Amino acid sequence: MYRVLASRALRAKSLCDKSSTSLASLTLPRLNHSIPFATVDAEELSGAHPAEVQSFVQGKWIGSSNHNTLLDPLNGEPFIKVAEVDETGTQPFVDSLSQCPKHGLHNPFKSPERYLLYGDISTKAAHMLALPKVADFFARLIQRVAPKSYQQAAGEVFVTRKFLENFCGDQVRFLARSFAIPGNHLGQQSHGYRWPYGPVTIVTPFNFPLEIPLLQLMGALYMGNKPLLKVDSKVSIVMEQMMRLLHYCGLPAEDVDFINSDGKTMNKILLEASPRMTLFTGSSRVAEKLALDLKGRIRLEDAGFDWKVLGPDVQEVDYVAWQCDQDAYACSGQKCSAQSMLFVHENWSKTPLLSKLKELAERRKLEDLTIGPVLTFTTEAMLEHMENLLQIPGSKLLFGGKELKNHSIPSIYGALEPTAVYVPIEEILKDSKTYELVTKEIFGPFQIVTEYKKDQLPLVLEALERMHAHLTAAVVSNDPIFIQEVVGNSVNGTTYAGLRGRTTGAPQNHWFGPAGDPRGAGIGTPEAIKLVWSCHREVIYDYGPVPKGWELPSST
Repeated sequence: MYRVLASRALRAKSLCDKSSTSLASLTLPRLNHSIPFATVDAEELSGAHPAEVQSFVQGKWIGSSNHNTLLDPLNGEPFIKVAEVDETGTQPFVDSLSQCPKHGLHNPFKSPERYLLYGDISTKAAHMLALPKVADFFARLIQRVAPKSYQQAAGEVFVTRKFLENFCGDQVRFLARSFAIPGNHLGQQSHGYRWPYGPVTIVTPFNFPLEIPLLQLMGALYMGNKPLLKVDSKVSIVMEQMMRLLHYCGLPAEDVDFINSDGKTMNKILLEASPRMTLFTGSSRVAEKLALDLKGRIRLEDAGFDWKVLGPDVQEVDYVAWQCDQDAYACSGQKCSAQSMLFVHENWSKTPLLSKLKELAERRKLEDLTIGPVLTFTTEAMLEHMENLLQIPGSKLLFGGKELKNHSIPSIYGALEPTAVYVPIEEILKDSKTYELVTKEIFGPFQIVTEYKKDQLPLVLEALERMHAHLTAAVVSNDPIFIQEVVGNSVNGTTYAGLRGRTTGAPQNHWFGPAGDPRGAGIGTPEAIKLVWSCHREVIYDYGPVPKGWELPSST
């Protein structure tokens, strides 16, 4: 389905080359079509029909004289202008956050009707995303800025809709369920409440332009916070349109601010506004900097060098190979849950698993975006990493390792065939320098494969223990003793165990997030929302009566 869109973009480039109209002279009127909130047309978005993305603060959409012009990841033409707030324009955002009290916009004692309001907003927004034309609009818009197959993009919209459906009606107020414990005497009871932080910020990456920011944004709002949302400018048009949908569904204009800016400007806002909590999803390097800047008032879902262990019981080779291909190369490997390292038991090495994995990887095509642009690593950087790995004794290229053919992806992005490099497990653990090289996260279609023998499981467990990011993992086995050994000696927060084990997958029905770090954030479930977007408050009621015959005691 996306071939039509890609070919249109290429035709539009030809038209743009012939046009004398400059980008600066183009304006974006409200579109006259059947999607009432939309201000762009995902089908027509191109150099000939560019879009402009705005910010939203204190109830108003605002532009900026500072524009970041984005290049189409498929052909390099300028097709989106993002009006980015610079360091001189931060004050309205700082003021807006500062106006929110620490006790939030609502809590169990204040404006409880707002819990019902957000149940209604979720109902209406879920209904909108259930409309085929709206779901298709967002899926195609996602494809334009974070190219992935239509099925993958539509899956992101589906998960977002199911999340909203989960929090319709009374489900929002159920998030604030409290408890009571009997006290020491008549009239005393202790009550525990889930309490908002008040002014909060959300910073999310490019790879899931709708699902990650929307789920975290709504979780923050459900619990009574006022969020400032920043999405990577490369894809912020998706969430800008979602904000317009939420306003259409009744979101109070003053409840959420939305900013487009570079990292330096956002860091300035964080330091000046001092939000009570910040949710950051992205790179480990930035996460650690923010943790220091914000004095620990942060929740993190940072990088994931995610692993999969194939156990000794071999079965369903075709299915396991397919799942390995999906985990490593869907969305061109640009998932924080992507399979980065595959540990293959020697029993699997006697099967055609790796040859099947090679065949599956080679059927991926740029035409249908089952492989596509890598937005954070260049082709040269990925090939250089591959060459460094191939210097390790015993390592070899299993497949891939070449630039995509016949593409027009701009050089600022990457264009690499699905790639796998084999490295012996003994070499991986030989020294810290080699281990760090092998476990470097390449946010693209790139994975490490290694083999272990039946008596080498301790080496596998040592490799898992030394990893520093513990997001997702898979133990592919139906042997309960083997599963028990691996799961019991590992940490990853979202771990699939069993024959159908995978590393990717962040649906709305289970927790998705890292483990092993007290700053770890979750997403999707009631437990995740309560952990990330509320804190515990204890209120002890002590009404009396004072005991009859009470007398003033001695000082203590």
